[in-house]
Parts: sequence; C-alpha cells; structure tokens
Amino acid sequence: MTASTPLLVTFGLYLAAMVLIGFLAWRSTRSFDDYILGGRSLGSFVTALSAGASDMSGWLLMGLPGALYLGGVSEAWIAIGLVIGAWANWKFVAGPLRLYTERTHNALTLPDYFTHRFEDGSRVLRVLAALVILVFFAVYCASGIVAGARMFESVFGLPYAQALWWGAAATILYTLVGGFLAVSWTDTVQASLMIFALVLTPIVVVLGSGGPEASLALVEQVDPGKLDWFKGGSLGVIGIVSLLAWGLGYFGQPHILARFMAADDLETIPKARRIGMTWMVLCLLGAMAVGFFGNAYFAAHPAQAGAVTQNPERVFIVLSQLLFNPWVAGVLLSAILAAIMSTLSCQLLVCSSALTEDLYRGFLRRNAGQRELVWVGRAAVLGVALLAIFIARDPESRVLGLVSYAWAGFGAAFGPVVLISLFWSRMTRNGALAGMVAGAATVIVWETLFAESTGLYSMVPGFAIGCVAIVLGSLLGRAPSPAMAARHLQVRAALDARGY
Repeated sequence: MTASTPLLVTFGLYLAAMVLIGFLAWRSTRSFDDYILGGRSLGSFVTALSAGASDMSGWLLMGLPGALYLGGVSEAWIAIGLVIGAWANWKFVAGPLRLYTERTHNALTLPDYFTHRFEDGSRVLRVLAALVILVFFAVYCASGIVAGARMFESVFGLPYAQALWWGAAATILYTLVGGFLAVSWTDTVQASLMIFALVLTPIVVVLGSGGPEASLALVEQVDPGKLDWFKGGSLGVIGIVSLLAWGLGYFGQPHILARFMAADDLETIPKARRIGMTWMVLCLLGAMAVGFFGNAYFAAHPAQAGAVTQNPERVFIVLSQLLFNPWVAGVLLSAILAAIMSTLSCQLLVCSSALTEDLYRGFLRRNAGQRELVWVGRAAVLGVALLAIFIARDPESRVLGLVSYAWAGFGAAFGPVVLISLFWSRMTRNGALAGMVAGAATVIVWETLFAESTGLYSMVPGFAIGCVAIVLGSLLGRAPSPAMAARHLQVRAALDARGY
C-alpha cells in the first residue's frame, strides 16, 4: 500500500509538532529533577491526560480492538478490570504517594522512594527495583516499538525491518531532548487526539454497517458466540478472574505512578481523577466498539477484510482508511501513533531515571552535577530504546502478548510493595524485598510453566504471593525504626487532615 499525500502531510505535521514540543521543553529543563519529574509542576488537566496517555498505549487502538474483533464481548472483562483498577489507583494511591515521596528526601523514582521509605542503607532495594524496571520495561518498550512498526508497515507499506526504526525515531528524539516535560506536554496533545478518534470512529463504523440493530444482527450472523459474555460457559471463573485481574497491575506501573508523584499539589489529585477516569472510560468504550462492530462492517463488505484477517490488530487502521476522507484518516491514524508514542516515551524516561538516578548516581557518581546527570539520562534513553528495538525485531511479535507479560511483572513486583507501604506502618525493608522478589519471580515462573495449562493470568498468583511475602518478611524481622514509624504517622496525619 502506498500512502496518500494527505496522509503523509498529516503524519508529517503531527510528528513535527511533537518534536517541536520536545525542544520547547528542553528550554524549561534546567536540572535532573526537571528532566525526570518536571519539578513536580503538573496541574490537574495535564496530570490526568498524561497519566491516561502513558497508560493506554498502542494496545488501546490495536491490541484491544483486535481482541474484541476476534473474541467478541467476552474480551471486555479486561476493560472492566482496568477501569476498577485505575479508579482505585487514583483514589487510594495517587495522593498518599505524592505526599510520601516528597517527605522521603524528595524521592524522584520508585527505587528512590523504597530506599528512603525503608531506610535501606545497603541500597539492595534500590538495585533490585531498578533491575525489575529495566527487565520488564525492556519488554514493555518493545511492545510499543512493535505497535509503531505495525502502524508504519500497514499505512506506508514499509517492510517490518524498516518500519521498526521509523516507528520509534520521533519518540526517541523528543524524549531524549525534552525529558519529563516534553513527555507530559505531548501526552496531553496525544490524549486529546486519541479520544477524538475513539469517539468518532465507532459511530461511523456502526453507520457504515447499517445502524446499531443491523450491526448487531451482522455480528450474530458472523458468530453468535461474539455476543456471549461467557463464551457459552467456556470462559469460566478462572478466565473472568484473569481478565479482571489486569486492574491489579495499576498499583505497580512506574510510568503511571510517576504522574502522581509529579502533581503540583494534593488538591490537584481529585480533579485529575475525574478528568482521567472520564477520558479512560470513553476511550475504552470506543476501542471496544471499533473491534466488536468491525465484525459487522466486514461481514457487510467481505472483499475488504483481507488485511484484518491476516492480523486482527490492524482493524482500527483498516477501518480508518476505508471509511474516512484521507485527511481525516490521517488524523485518526495519527491517534494510533499518539497512543504508541505517549506510552513508549514514558517508559523510556522511567528506564532512564532507573539507570541514572538509581544506578549511576547511586553507585558510580554520587556527587555528579545536574548537567552531567541530564546528559547521562539522555544517553540512557537512547540505550534502552535500542535494546527495545532489538527485542521487537521478530515480525511475529504481538502487542497484547508483550504488554500482558510486562504489565503482570510490574503489577506483582511493585503493586503490593507500593500499596502496603502507604498504609501499613509495620512494613519493613525485608518485607519489601521479599514482596518484590516473590512477585516478580512468580510472574516469570508462572508464565513459563503454568499459564498455558491453568489459563490463569500470572498477575493473580504474583500479586497474592507478593502480598503474603511482604507480611511474613515484615513480621518475622525487626520492627521499623522509631524514625521510620514516626514519619509514617506524620504522613498519615497530614493525609487525614486533607481528606485522604
């Protein structure tokens, strides 16, 4: 397929705008704090849309529509779990984490927070947390690279090996240059573009299939099972629990938690929650509708279904090109690129912070200057991006599979540690270590040995075992120091006084 002139112009303008924002952010980036966390200056609107855009990657416009296209409404349990998990994360984690990280030596990263929260002079927690971030984010970043490659492959007719580099280039550039502010500002633009695409496209797909009633009849004609929430009983309790369990992952995603840490004040959080959850629900409904009613459209127009039959994750791309004027299609397809770039940029930045703040400054150059740290951070962005491209080089890679593995890894390794550390004063360093190791190891072992045979998503045993390990590790060792216990009580008192 050869891309039309309108598509090339639209894509070119979008990419140029993102890079321009990166250079504008460069002028506001004066320290490593600015580069990694934007100086804790994000308002409610930017906090909300940046958190949403960093969460909803290419999975939202490719993986989720593809899953609904193949499996029908039974795949929507994932979205239900995500909505519940995201709301709980905003409600119970965002405010406490924002205050706690500020009170613990102004922690800039999760490993930094864990180190100071548990007074870990050995720095084992810092190293372990940084390694978990690098391992799972390498896979997560690869999912973004794959999604971008699929995008350029499908739209511009490029070979996968070339599309891999084109899909990553602009994201690497503006993240490298502008850091956290560039990522947050571009996220806001990208989130706006995504919701426009996901509200408009399903409406046009349904109308193009003959309206709501005709569309449902066509889906039923294709496969009645696609209207069944339980797949005729074959989904079962384990399947539903596995899909809902995606929501547990929110408590441990470093790129989302970083948005909470960067909010300018606690008062920002409730308003940001309302904005963010509204945006999320509308986007999820739109993405699911595109995939589900895509069945109806291609049943009515079977000659146009070829590209989707080969790869269901292209359903949004194909429908956008078929149903819209090339100029509008260019905007809609830019939304897919926006979803991919917004999450990939956040992930690259978190990896950069782990390498720079937690390993380079933590162990090699404790007195490194701000300018030096910013440039080391930029080098780390480039290095992680190249590693992700290497992982993504297999043209058979699937976006949803890569996201599933990394999401479970972070959710189980960090989720219990973050959640319990904010609310339980008796938690200790050994408990945090035990929970992190147990959660991450369980996901890796479960995915390797048991996931296929049991059908249970590795997040479930990983999160549960992580929680148990934290409690046992904390109770079997020495109690927290008086200073640690006093700080926890002070933070909780401050939160209570402000309605948290």
